[in-house]
Amino acid sequence: MSPQLAKYARIVVPIAAVLALLYFFLLRDPPEATRLGELTPEPTEQIPPPETDTAIPENVMIDVKGAVKNAGLYELPAGSRINDAIEAAGGLLPEADSRSINLAVIVLDESSVYVPTLGEESVAQAALMPGGSAAPGLINLNSATEEELTELPGIGPAKAAAIVAHRTENGPFKNIEQLMDVTGIGEKSFEQLKELIRVR
Repeated sequence: MSPQLAKYARIVVPIAAVLALLYFFLLRDPPEATRLGELTPEPTEQIPPPETDTAIPENVMIDVKGAVKNAGLYELPAGSRINDAIEAAGGLLPEADSRSINLAVIVLDESSVYVPTLGEESVAQAALMPGGSAAPGLINLNSATEEELTELPGIGPAKAAAIVAHRTENGPFKNIEQLMDVTGIGEKSFEQLKELIRVR
């Protein structure tokens, strides 16, 4: 190779190398940017919490006894009153003592309504509440609300709240005698209530 060609080669080869590098870095397509959505993890499907059954019963079962035309078990709409239960049983007999019964009291599920005859000694007569109203059957200490508990003789709002609080803190009553563990309810009060309450 002649000296001139060698000199020319020494000049051209570096220039070609530089051009090749410029082409590689500047002219080729830049890498495609990663989209933000591709970096964000796909949201996981949330499972809805299980639905709890809080349905209120539409009907109640009432046992109507005593001085009515057709004593027996009757299914009534929730919120019915003693008067509705007596009407379902055909009404009062002529000898019924309606003065000892508060016909406006709401009946509870699985409770009984007893209509005494004139002159008869009965639980309903012995358990008159203030104002001359009678307790409508047995009240379940483990499910009764404060309002329902106040239907018992001698149980006002404060004692009803104490019963519910005791039940919440200590669990359901195992027997009716445990009612005396509630503050404000002693043996004397329990004697008036024991024929009107139950636990389930």
